[in-house]
This record gives sequence, structure tokens and C-alpha cells, in this order.
Amino acid sequence: MSSLYLASRMTVAPALRAIWRPTVEGRSNVPRTGGVLIASNHLSFVDSVVIPMVAPRKVFFLAKAEYFTGTGVRGAISRAWFNSMGMIPVERDDSRAAADSLETALTVLRAGKAFGIYPEGTRSRDGRLYRGHTGVAHLAMQAGVPVVPVGLHGTPDVQPIGSNRPRLAKVTVRFGEPLTFGSSYKAMPAGKARRQATDEIMAAIAGLSGQQLAGCYNERPAS
Repeated sequence: MSSLYLASRMTVAPALRAIWRPTVEGRSNVPRTGGVLIASNHLSFVDSVVIPMVAPRKVFFLAKAEYFTGTGVRGAISRAWFNSMGMIPVERDDSRAAADSLETALTVLRAGKAFGIYPEGTRSRDGRLYRGHTGVAHLAMQAGVPVVPVGLHGTPDVQPIGSNRPRLAKVTVRFGEPLTFGSSYKAMPAGKARRQATDEIMAAIAGLSGQQLAGCYNERPAS
């Protein structure tokens, strides 16, 4: 582990937990070793801070490349912060962004590490749980790793959409039991297997989050 991550884990994470006092359930469901996907609902920018803050091991997430390219003191602080939290830069607007993101995730998982993913693709702006994209199942099956579903509550209240300042709010993180996709899925056509596994993952997330199901994909807002 990097010295930045250890410093963050020992100082920043306890400070944030002391401020927000999140309720955490099911931490023991996260395997302590080996590759694992942490698949969560997505409600706020701070989700990628909250999960690593309370998880029992380091969790890698993808983050926009611009968070790592700033200049001056502010840019240096931003890079140090995102690196310490296990964030990996990715170019979102590149035509190969989706394929490159999957390859990055596979590299992390095959190295025996934990990788965080939001199957909805982008955060929910109305609080509903949207249909999952099948990349999460593709990763689980290609890397041969379990998926731990996560249900987040309250993170939109910490940093509401349009706000750049965090607020005090009640946050709950629920880690569900690991899901595995073995021989029965391997016997199916690949597309059907990925779709069925993804739907199973989203059903588990819904059970943990209690969100209303949207029944459709969550399209990224036009810039």
C-alpha cells in the first residue's frame, strides 16, 4: 500500500467517520483478500469517498482524469487526495473510454484487489435505482471474482447536486453477501448470462438500498 493511502486510512478516514458517524452494516461480507467487485447504487459524488472510508480494505474507483491534471497548489492537493483514496484516472470523453475502463478494472481485479463500480453508470438524480449495465457481470465473470452488493443511504444529503460543500448528514452503508456466478452461468449464451447476472446484482442492491426501481437505464445528462 502507498504511504499516501496509509496516511489517509489512519488520519483522514477516522476524521471523516467521526464527523459523519456513518452506520455501517455487513462489513464482514467483504472478503479481506483476493479480487472482489464492490457494486453499489450511486447517489452522490461522495459515494466514492464514503465506501473506501468504511470498507475493511482498500477499494479502487475510477475518477475523471481532470481531477489529476490541475496545476499549482490546488492541483497538487487534488492529485494527492484522489491518489490517497485509491482513485484511478480515466478519460471519460474518449471514444475508447468504456473499453479502457473495463481493462483497467480487470487489471485491478486480477491483481487480487477490490474494485468499486456503479452498475447504473452515473448517479441517480431522482433517487430511483436504474437498470444496471452488464459491464459489472462481464468483469465478475472474466476475472472470476465475487460481487459484494452495496446499498447507500443519505449521501445526497452530504453533498446535494449543485453544491460543492459537504454537509453533516446521516449516512448508512450496507454491504450485502457476496454473489458468485459459476457453472450455471457458463452454460448460458454470454449475453444472456451477463444480463441475468447483472439483474441479480441490481436486485441485491435494491434490497439493501430500498430504492424505487426506475425500470430503465440512467442516461448521463447532456453537457
